[in-house]
Amino acid sequence: MAHGVSPEDQLTLAGGGLGAYVYVGAKHMVTGYDHLLFLAGVIFFLKSFCDVLKFITVFTLGHSITLIGATYLGIQADEHLVDAVIALSVLYKGAENLGGLERFIPRKTSNLLIAVFLFGLIHGFGLSTRLQSFDLGEGQFLAKIVCFNVGVELGQIAALIPIVLFIQWWQKRSSYPAFYRAVNWYLILAGVALFMYQLHGYFTQ
Repeated sequence: MAHGVSPEDQLTLAGGGLGAYVYVGAKHMVTGYDHLLFLAGVIFFLKSFCDVLKFITVFTLGHSITLIGATYLGIQADEHLVDAVIALSVLYKGAENLGGLERFIPRKTSNLLIAVFLFGLIHGFGLSTRLQSFDLGEGQFLAKIVCFNVGVELGQIAALIPIVLFIQWWQKRSSYPAFYRAVNWYLILAGVALFMYQLHGYFTQ
């Protein structure tokens, strides 16, 4: 449901030129709650704007590589299986934020950056499966992919600004530790639920 390929979007792409790919890419990211849940989990662990920028840049690099590369080369996979792995990334981030994975992945910035980059590659592959579900037509193939990716980045920025501001606002309050635990437990539960949902979709399709 987060990545529905609607007839309206297909019509937009068919008649709107390259700008339509930017629009649909932005819309796709803003409504992609699994991507946003993962990014919210990334932001929860960070304290400064520089750290937020660093981690989001690494994630963006990862998903841009697979979104553009996999789409251009026509590399495909079952969308339910890809989204199931994305669901596990949400579960991972909630568990990691609560310290539940320290015995396996020590909380070093370098380790966390690598993990976010790898999950970025997977998220980008998920975005690629959706883009490949559209009829991209003839001509300007690479330009259409790049424009869709630009739209994804713009949608990501638009979605992250209120999330970052809200979390930073709450960090100044005494209730933040309880809020932090509650939200990250929600990420774990949401990851499990989304994983099971996608597996159900895979086995019943």
